[in-house]
Amino acid sequence: MCRYAETPYKVHYVCVPCRSSSKQPWDGVAHPCTRCRAPMVLAGHDFAAPRRRDASGWTAVAAVLAAGLRYEGFEVCGCGREPKFRPRSSAQVRQRRRLAVRRGIPIADMLATRDPYGAS
Repeated sequence: MCRYAETPYKVHYVCVPCRSSSKQPWDGVAHPCTRCRAPMVLAGHDFAAPRRRDASGWTAVAAVLAAGLRYEGFEVCGCGREPKFRPRSSAQVRQRRRLAVRRGIPIADMLATRDPYGAS
């Protein structure tokens, strides 16, 4: 059964400079930040915002969103649940960036890898 086909769920939009997030309808319209009025970035259905004071967490969020990844735990239609890994600290982002350069793997693939040392 398609979870997202039956009910119009709201998705998370993020403004990284302001360190704020909100849930808005997924309608293809640019949603402005309530603080700075800049367009917010689509983060996905399963985004959990770090605390505003957590600079390391927001650095990780910025890196994930800049790599073109989103925080999704469901398939596109919502049928199957496949938890996706996303780094939660700047240390995890640094580790994955170093390994991506060393191995010649795209940064987006390395940021989505749960254990970067086990990936080839």
